[in-house]
Amino acid sequence: MIFSRHKPKRLDGSVRVLVVDDSAVVRQVMQGILETDPKIKVSVAADPIIAWAKIEKETPDVVITDLVMPRMDGLTFLRKIMEERPMPVVVCSEVAHRRTEDAISALELGAIEVIKKPKLGVRDFLNESALMLIDVVHSAAQARITPAPFLPVAPRNTADVVLTLGPPPRHHPGGDRIIAVGASTGGTEAIREFLQAMPPYCPGIVIVQHMPEVFTRAFADRLNKDCTIAVKEAADGDPIISGRALIAPGNHHLLVERNGLSYVARVKEGPLVSRHRPSVDVLFRSVAKSVGSRGVGVIMTGMGNDGAQGLLEMRNSGALTIAQDEASCVVFGMPKEAIARNAVVTVVPLRRLAGTALAMAGSGHL
Repeated sequence: MIFSRHKPKRLDGSVRVLVVDDSAVVRQVMQGILETDPKIKVSVAADPIIAWAKIEKETPDVVITDLVMPRMDGLTFLRKIMEERPMPVVVCSEVAHRRTEDAISALELGAIEVIKKPKLGVRDFLNESALMLIDVVHSAAQARITPAPFLPVAPRNTADVVLTLGPPPRHHPGGDRIIAVGASTGGTEAIREFLQAMPPYCPGIVIVQHMPEVFTRAFADRLNKDCTIAVKEAADGDPIISGRALIAPGNHHLLVERNGLSYVARVKEGPLVSRHRPSVDVLFRSVAKSVGSRGVGVIMTGMGNDGAQGLLEMRNSGALTIAQDEASCVVFGMPKEAIARNAVVTVVPLRRLAGTALAMAGSGHL
């Protein structure tokens, strides 16, 4: 995958955002929230045709777009941006089932984040959600983007995976081994590549991807169709088993808890941790406590420091830990923070993450 870095050229350090939505109320709410940050400058457009003219004139650093709009739908608009003027795009979508499916398709086409459309009542959107919206914009402004459209990949059979990763390890993973993964900006496609490389004999996998509620289920369902292993949105009490990945549901923390000789997922409400819910730190800390040296931690692309401290706790508990390298990250923030805290045993490109994690889980070392 080839990345190009999008670097804002504002001498004052500002981030220019173009909000595209046919609802005047939504445009007003979004602009009001974003401009509470003095570094964010906002312009708006009522449809993609108007937006395209503004893109050519203003060259925004980030575009936030709805999917259902007059004169041009959001997916067509996104394709046009990625083909002609690649830049970071954040999709702002409703949570109806069809819209969630379209939002996941948008991520595959090159959008780097998906957020829920604010409620018109505004109040529910002004506290935690406003904080997260502002964080999303700053993260998007630093992102590397993929100009090429996504090409669907058919699920691979076991032989394909074994050819890619080598023969199964001598010590069959699964069982009480667990691989814990954390990602944020750019993580949806990184997680897809990681899971598509996992064979049926892989250990149980638990994942936190920063994504709103409802969208995580659509994301898990799409991955379940595309991967050899099973993938589902985690539910409280789900057993963590070989050959299956559980993804934290949006707006809930995911933890791992020992249950006799096995492990189960715990899905809990709670405050933001490291500015996120679900939080990678929460997941990693629970793995450090419950799994210890039988765990493997993987920190992927994303802005901020969520997961860095938790990964350090995993390493201190005897777990083996991996970070995605800078060259293959959309945003190198989370892995960089983990590396700086000496939480990482090894750093590898995205294409080697799955094989490295499997080798660590199978043999206890590289």
